[in-house]
Amino acid sequence: MKKTVLLSILGIGLANFGNAQVTITNNTNFNTADQMLLANEINFSGEPFAEFLGNDLGLLDPMLVDQPNQISYTLGIENYEYSRYLLQVLGAQSGMGLHMMWSPLVEQMAAMQPASFDGSFTGGMANGFKEDDQFMMIMGNFQTDSNQAAPANPFPQFIDFMSGNMQLPQTVTANADMDFASLRWDRTLMDKTLNPAAMGQSLMKQYLWARDMLGAFHDAADNGIDADGTNSPDLVGSPMFDPNNNIYYGGNNLDGFMGQVLTAQSIAKTMFLINKMAYDGTTLGAVDPATYNPANGIKYFPHKILATEGDMGMMLPPMLNQPLTVTDATSYLFDQISYLWATSGYKNMMDPTINDTPHYAYHEVFDGFPFPASMAETGTPGPFDLMMGTSKVLFLNTMAMHYNATSGTFVDTATLSGGVVTKGNTISAKNAAYSLVVLGEFATQFSATPMLTDAVDALNAQANFIITNLKDATGGYNNSFTIGTGASTSVKTLATQAAIIRGLYAAYSYTANATYKTEADNLYSYMLNNFYLPTAEMFKTELGNDLATYTPNILALLSGAMREAKITGNQTDAELIYTRVFKTTYNKMILAESMVTGETGGDSDSDGIPAMAGGTRPYAFAAEGTFTFSPLSTNSFDAKYNVTLYPNPATENIVIKFFNFNLDKNIKATIYDISGRTISSTSANSDNQRVTIPLHTLTNGTYFVRLTSNNDTIGIEKFIKQ
Repeated sequence: MKKTVLLSILGIGLANFGNAQVTITNNTNFNTADQMLLANEINFSGEPFAEFLGNDLGLLDPMLVDQPNQISYTLGIENYEYSRYLLQVLGAQSGMGLHMMWSPLVEQMAAMQPASFDGSFTGGMANGFKEDDQFMMIMGNFQTDSNQAAPANPFPQFIDFMSGNMQLPQTVTANADMDFASLRWDRTLMDKTLNPAAMGQSLMKQYLWARDMLGAFHDAADNGIDADGTNSPDLVGSPMFDPNNNIYYGGNNLDGFMGQVLTAQSIAKTMFLINKMAYDGTTLGAVDPATYNPANGIKYFPHKILATEGDMGMMLPPMLNQPLTVTDATSYLFDQISYLWATSGYKNMMDPTINDTPHYAYHEVFDGFPFPASMAETGTPGPFDLMMGTSKVLFLNTMAMHYNATSGTFVDTATLSGGVVTKGNTISAKNAAYSLVVLGEFATQFSATPMLTDAVDALNAQANFIITNLKDATGGYNNSFTIGTGASTSVKTLATQAAIIRGLYAAYSYTANATYKTEADNLYSYMLNNFYLPTAEMFKTELGNDLATYTPNILALLSGAMREAKITGNQTDAELIYTRVFKTTYNKMILAESMVTGETGGDSDSDGIPAMAGGTRPYAFAAEGTFTFSPLSTNSFDAKYNVTLYPNPATENIVIKFFNFNLDKNIKATIYDISGRTISSTSANSDNQRVTIPLHTLTNGTYFVRLTSNNDTIGIEKFIKQ
């Protein structure tokens, strides 16, 4: 959200560049895994990042754009709320998945009800199904114990489809915030394929928000109440909700309701995964986490499973037809680690043995009502055991099917035939990097289990493999490595550099191995030097290519890299650079917005992004946008001056030579750091078409120098002081 497009932090006034915009080239295709990975990374780069930087979130007002400062607003409002947009659009508005009414969670509870239950929660309208009544009863409980009414016409889903057309087939109504009917996508244009990465990344998003929303209580006036282990929304001596003690679940009304819905969706999704989607190479079925050992027969989660639905009529949502059909039996590494990332987080949230302020609140949520307690407390498996057991299955399968112990790396794909695993030979930079992120989280949550050693050994081996095999002589990293062949020779990409930065910082955070941090620091400098253009406040996406192509996946990886560069690497101005890039790129890729990011209707904040109401755009990012950098934006001198700079790198001085007899003798030289901040600005006398600029006041690093004469820009060049 930005009122003015600031494409030049150096204030150069580029005639053919200052009004340039990212061009949206695909605003229809919603890829769930990519969009939700972006949602997760900008979630981490939202309020948590802003708080890390010391910003007071209480000072933020969505209607006061870039106040009290641009960084805190971009992180605390835009990043965080764009992340929420994606959660809302996928989880309850679009309808792009299987409806919660037909989930295993609701079906199991409905099966235990007597025949007379049919119609009891649907106005006496018996229809031969108890699931609709059970679903309405659950939602009614969530509303009561959070003190929040549900929106009208939601489509809460427990399984997310792989992709779909996100352009709305109708105009969004003005009351869409509380009535989701006009937000539904066209189900005939959805790819109703079930994919573990799509399911896992959405599960991760559900976890992140449920964790925030349910970590406190509130009262009837919607005032927050910290949980302390003695206060509770429950009846004394009972897990059931007490309607008379003025304590409700969640940090406020809406958080309490949404947090419970998200948790129910997550539990149902994971129940479906282990009961319906485990594959032995021939048949889909269930896997028992309590007894599972891949040595006794692997059951894994294949890449693509096609779901078909039947029209139920009677005002009921479509129901999944059986059986499911495996359309791609390959095991993909990113599928497995995506889901493992989320279940490891939920395992922590639901753990009954952790006692701190948020967990005191979580304990009340998972004590029997609204959700079951753990097996250690009741003797019957509950959500905690479900998430812990699913994590175990995913980790063991990832190690058995994707880890090449001889080479010390995971591989992207594997297949299973006759119970025998055939591993691929290639590992992509992104998958290698995110395996480090997920292994670090898994090892943290499973530190008291026998799996810890394997996880830590694999983490270290993978980090070392990345550094040894993907890094080249220039300091950049190649896009992939094939065992027996070598590193890819394809053009280096921003996505690869950003992913590796994210992964190596994660490896350092878990292991404290300084080598990983040093390598991440060095790669961060390489990425800025080779991909970031301060004059445009944008990143190239491919080395040497002036046409940048942005996707949700690339934006996700960049967000993670820039955030961790600051938090873990303590890189100067990483947050400033990220903020500026968010304004020029991310803000131009979001398709619609609302009041939570300052939009009151039309395009009230003049940022070029319309309000959702009155249009047909969803709360989502464009699938693709492009931008072409001009010659000057790439820091080349104007050819008419025939300018050269030397030495580069330099230690004492730089010398700039040019040949044009129409230039004044007095020339202004301005030096900027990598983020575009002015370091010095002085007048320099040209001597035989040459200017010498001393560097003794500069610390080592990368800089830009801009020369002007009579307000005419002679040129801009990048140099390194060492």
